[in-house]
Amino acid sequence: MEAELPLRGVRVLDVATVLAAPVTATFLGDFGAEVVKVEEPGRGDFTRGRAAERGGRSLQWLQEGRNKKSVTVDLRQPAGQDLVRRMVPHFDVVITNYRPPTLEKWGLDPETLQALNPRAVLVYLTGYGLSGPYRDRGAFDRIASAFAGLTDVSGEPGRAPVRSGYAVIDYMGAYLSAFATMVALYERDVNGGNGQVVDLGLYEAGFRAVEDALLDFSANGRVRRRMGNRNPHVVPASDFDTADGRRISVHAGTDPLFRRLAAVIGRPELAADPRFATRAARTEHADELYAIIAGWVAEQPADEATRVFNDAGIPASPIMTIADIAADVHYRERGTIVDVEDPEHGTVSMAAPIPRLSATPGRISSLGPSLGAHTDDVLRQLLDLRDDDLATLRRDGVI
Repeated sequence: MEAELPLRGVRVLDVATVLAAPVTATFLGDFGAEVVKVEEPGRGDFTRGRAAERGGRSLQWLQEGRNKKSVTVDLRQPAGQDLVRRMVPHFDVVITNYRPPTLEKWGLDPETLQALNPRAVLVYLTGYGLSGPYRDRGAFDRIASAFAGLTDVSGEPGRAPVRSGYAVIDYMGAYLSAFATMVALYERDVNGGNGQVVDLGLYEAGFRAVEDALLDFSANGRVRRRMGNRNPHVVPASDFDTADGRRISVHAGTDPLFRRLAAVIGRPELAADPRFATRAARTEHADELYAIIAGWVAEQPADEATRVFNDAGIPASPIMTIADIAADVHYRERGTIVDVEDPEHGTVSMAAPIPRLSATPGRISSLGPSLGAHTDDVLRQLLDLRDDDLATLRRDGVI
């Protein structure tokens, strides 16, 4: 018998698109929250966009729309805005990410929604937050990465900066806002508080990851620059080419780890060499040290070098493609990846609910639904709409 999920009884209204805010709702749904997703009639969420038909079920939608009910409402129409406002009192959490001027125009701003449901946790995950001179600007992962300073330090020295190959800030933002949601629910339900507004700028999720760069600049005037795969303060920690044309990543930046690495590559004397004996010295002489390590790694196959380093307690991994990940025994045996059956797409692999809870683990109860699959049922249940009401709304293009 499966355990009851920890967020059972929590209702979430997902009035968001692309990508961090709706993924926040996905994370909550993985652990049992009842999630109602508001989508545009005829088109649906952005993540449906690569489906064969407009408004169809793309592979990305299977994952990011999982454990959700789909309700279609045209938010550009006053009648659609009114429908959503009428739904708000029935939910514990409301998640949105439209720009503040749009939220105000549609009557979905914090003041309006708090008046409708003072106990709701209202999650606003906008590009730049609800306050500040840039509040009205829009942002996506790429823009947030640029504004947060992550893009500038990513790439090789002397070359143009690059962003991450995945929407990392979107998913960081989703985890951070899911955490904030749970903190706010705890305050309401355990500490006797009330609902409140979660105000997160997408860029802030990326900015929180800049380590000590701001501290270093404020104290010493130093601006962190691109260093490729190296860490400016931790040596050795980089990537290396192997004999079979692959690359591995190695981190031996502490003194004990470096002593082990020196022994593994057959150069134990390096640990006592004044150029490398301390963290500061290794940083100063990084080029010399990396040349030595690269020479040894270049003679080893990737899997063998990875095994040797890890057997010695030195963290190392091949640089994995998604094909490598799909075939990796650790991903499979640990359950990080799960295979699910879908009537349209067949057997597909996707990320399991993460993180793992020992007593009440997350669950994939359903994959991303057909567009508007739950519109009538949800509106009947929440708003007591009758068949003729629904027919009128559908005739007018509101749902």
